[in-house]
Amino acid sequence: MTSPPSPGQAKAYNRIKLTIGITSSALTFLLMVLLVVSGYSRDLAAWASSIFAGRYPALFLFTLTLGTVQGGISLPLAFVSGFIVEHRFHLSNQSVWRWAWEQLKGLLVTLPLAAAIVMLLFFSLDTYGTLWWLPVGTALTLLSVILARLAPVLIMPLFYTFTPVAEGSMRDRILRLSESAGLTIQGIFTFNLSKNTRKANAGFTGLGKAKRIILGDTLLREFTEDEIETVFAHELGHYRYRHITIGIVIGTLSTFIGLFITAQLHAWSLAMFGFTSLTDLGALPLLAIWLSLFGLFTAPLGNLLSRRHERQADAYAVETTGNAAAFSSALRKLADMNLADPEPHPLVEFLLYSHPSIGRRIRTVESMGG
Repeated sequence: MTSPPSPGQAKAYNRIKLTIGITSSALTFLLMVLLVVSGYSRDLAAWASSIFAGRYPALFLFTLTLGTVQGGISLPLAFVSGFIVEHRFHLSNQSVWRWAWEQLKGLLVTLPLAAAIVMLLFFSLDTYGTLWWLPVGTALTLLSVILARLAPVLIMPLFYTFTPVAEGSMRDRILRLSESAGLTIQGIFTFNLSKNTRKANAGFTGLGKAKRIILGDTLLREFTEDEIETVFAHELGHYRYRHITIGIVIGTLSTFIGLFITAQLHAWSLAMFGFTSLTDLGALPLLAIWLSLFGLFTAPLGNLLSRRHERQADAYAVETTGNAAAFSSALRKLADMNLADPEPHPLVEFLLYSHPSIGRRIRTVESMGG
């Protein structure tokens, strides 16, 4: 393993990534605002309707055009963030062609889903009026559950090769921990994370019978068995405290509440920008604006709950393994390999972090071992 990075390197890396991420989101949001305020979204809708007489083909052309423009803005920033910056800080193992291929695969997976969601949204606007949020919320909830079941066996293998962890002491440790928590799993797999990055990761995937444990090959290569056991115990803590179930329930409630509020704001603001009906194609960017604003205000609340869950899982890892030193060592290695900022600005941590800062986690874990 290479020497640990300096705190300055970690801060510089995270500052650059954060700046690029905020810039990309802000530019996308400003694009939607400019389209609505300038009236160009109405012109674009009229052009799409002049090409295709049918409303759904016109909808497809309208959203495809918007997506292409948005992609033209975000793709260069994604390349800088995901390729140039990663190489600058010696985290990436990708060639430029590998990076492009991974992006293309992601696009091919998400495009059909995005197209189906847009079509469903427009159908619901046309059929149910201001109650469109009910069928859309229901469909999104079902889709999230279906994807959670199918992702480990259909989607994730498109990006990584999964291999069962060989028989041995590491596998035996993981199985003993799982059995003690009453967890039945379908398999323990390692995946070739190193084809893309030098970072390390592990976790649970799937729901029901599709539950799997996945360990990055970088984790298995760089960490001791004691450290891997504590990392897995942390992930097991999420299962033990039903964090996945809680997340689904909270996420479902948030989805319905968010769509309901968005529906009211969207209907209220249509006339302000010259739109005449809910099914006006040109009003779709206005709907995107309201959805973005709702997400902006609710994301910190979701992160607050997530950080609480992470603290519980950290405590569970120490309690079940009785090895705070190994867990602390694992967290330090993860921080070094992933270039995590050990002490981010408190406001940044509150707004954007789904986990407590790594420095805070290490101090808490070490206090448990005292």
